[in-house]
Amino acid sequence: MALMPETLLARQRQVRLLVLDVDGVLTDGSLFLGDGGEQYKAFNSRDGHGIRMAQHGGLEVAILTGRQSEVVVHRMRDLGVQHVLQGRRRKQEAMVELLALTGFAPEQAAFVGDDIVDLPAMRRVGLGIAVADAHPLVVEHAHWQTRAAGGHGAVREVCETLLAAQQKLEALLRVYLES
Repeated sequence: MALMPETLLARQRQVRLLVLDVDGVLTDGSLFLGDGGEQYKAFNSRDGHGIRMAQHGGLEVAILTGRQSEVVVHRMRDLGVQHVLQGRRRKQEAMVELLALTGFAPEQAAFVGDDIVDLPAMRRVGLGIAVADAHPLVVEHAHWQTRAAGGHGAVREVCETLLAAQQKLEALLRVYLES
């Protein structure tokens, strides 16, 4: 369902809430388990900086994931992400709850996903985004697909693209060029 550039840009400009899946979006989807059942996840630091830039640009960022992990709590706390919904397998219901909690309308929200379990949430928002290595059905229903794969800069790409569409990216980058 890829949109024409002007229609896509119009949707990107409306986004105020960026909702991210974790496994396959903020990570490459690999699950590392210790002998004692500990869970480890590898996050991309550039994605983390993208989240911080999005927040400084006025976007609210939230997490919506079907799995439960303390690692996610720690990482999101480090990034200042306040809304972290974990263990939510019924993602459409969780998205409705998240929209009510934040006060944003569906057309003001974007959801980034990679697998079929993300489709109910993705179809509930104004801008559904698939990462480069997403399941074909997710790509088919997305408004836009990143060039970068999940866990390899896809979230940074989304953040910078939304900020550019909203004409905020240049000012955020200028800080690094003027120091």
